[in-house]
Amino acid sequence: MAKIAFLGLGMMGGRMAARLLEAGHEVAVWNRTSARAASLAERGATVASSPAEAAARAELAITMLSTPDALEQVVFGDDGLVQGLHPGQVLIDMSTVGPHADRSVAARLPRGVPLVDAPVRGSIAEAAAGRLHVFVGASDADFARVMFALAVFGDVRHTGGPGSGQAMKLVVNLALGASMVVLGEALALGASLELPQGMVLDVLSDSPIGPVVSAKRSNIESGRYEPAFALRLAEKDLKLVTDAAASGGCDLKVARATLRWLEEASRHGAGDLDFSAVVATIAGESTSA
Repeated sequence: MAKIAFLGLGMMGGRMAARLLEAGHEVAVWNRTSARAASLAERGATVASSPAEAAARAELAITMLSTPDALEQVVFGDDGLVQGLHPGQVLIDMSTVGPHADRSVAARLPRGVPLVDAPVRGSIAEAAAGRLHVFVGASDADFARVMFALAVFGDVRHTGGPGSGQAMKLVVNLALGASMVVLGEALALGASLELPQGMVLDVLSDSPIGPVVSAKRSNIESGRYEPAFALRLAEKDLKLVTDAAASGGCDLKVARATLRWLEEASRHGAGDLDFSAVVATIAGESTSA
């Protein structure tokens, strides 16, 4: 079993760190809000006082953070992760921050410490059950070194060299976000044409966006959007998509429209609700958790 540092114990990260403990690894955890580490400490994790301390004895250090700025602060801030890293270790970033952010971090790590980007698709239930989809950007050698740890989280796909995991996650998140907005607009169109919502959802369940309908139908019908994936994070991810597209000279009109709907939902107070709350915003309805 390996010594692993895990940094970032949000709704996803806490469950992922628990998976490592269940697999028998020796896990040191750190979170900006230390109270989030209490339940993991009860299960055998060591709670570090800083990112640097968490990484000091680890073979692998894993970050699962919300934004590029959070990653920058945890790695390079006061008592940051970089101060505890040394040649022979590997940093695995499982955050969704885009390829530019991870390549920037990788360029400033100590010599002999590679960065493997490994963002995930899936939500709270998948994280708890070890059924996430992990997209890994790494050299063949580095992928072989970290595969044993990543396999704990679910299905692992080697997408190519460094940065490709983050790139693939942006592609996936564009498709997911656009599908949710399409569902919202389809329901709004159906309502304007006086079609019963239930019937429209039944028909859409058998359409290409059927999986999205099945996953979020209960939220839509109840009008309650308890967060499995917060809308503010979906908004952040679509901003990463549009920024990456602009940098690459790619004109993505649907991506920009999707981002505008998510931004409008946030302005209406849905940022901390599930991202499916954008459907209610499109319909002109109020939302709650």
